[in-house]
Amino acid sequence: MTNIFRRAGVDIPEPFRRFLEGDLDAWLRVEEYREAGSLVVKAEAPGIDPDSDVDITLAGSQLQITVRREEKSEHKDKEGYRSEFRYGAFSRTVSLPAAVNQDDIRASYNDGVLEVRVPLPEEPAAGGRKVRVSRGAGTGGAGGAGTEGQSRTMGGDPEGQSFGGP
Repeated sequence: MTNIFRRAGVDIPEPFRRFLEGDLDAWLRVEEYREAGSLVVKAEAPGIDPDSDVDITLAGSQLQITVRREEKSEHKDKEGYRSEFRYGAFSRTVSLPAAVNQDDIRASYNDGVLEVRVPLPEEPAAGGRKVRVSRGAGTGGAGGAGTEGQSRTMGGDPEGQSFGGP
């Protein structure tokens, strides 16, 4: 397929060319899920040195994982010599649901899998917090506070103006 484009003189962008050739190994694949109050991001990164080939940065609520990979192979036999290499930097950005503290992020590398754990701040209870409505003076609200025995209903006010009710 790419030969057709080359013959026509069309230059194909690198990611699209790799897709057409079936070279999907060049993409940094990730898995993300929540576990015990943390966001866990796992990335396939076999054959790297985590000390020198990995950069993990946090910018606002974006976690960016960058992996540099270099692969070389040499084949020598009776019929000749063949050498191949592949290299590049691959990255992935994951949006975090809330602001987190960069010092709390932990990363580990085991058996070709890079794992990043981001502790998430506690979310408010599903029902929310109930706000108590007080009666009498001292509320500081515009239009005056309700007095004992006086009732206000949703959708209208004492002067008969409607507030969006049917």
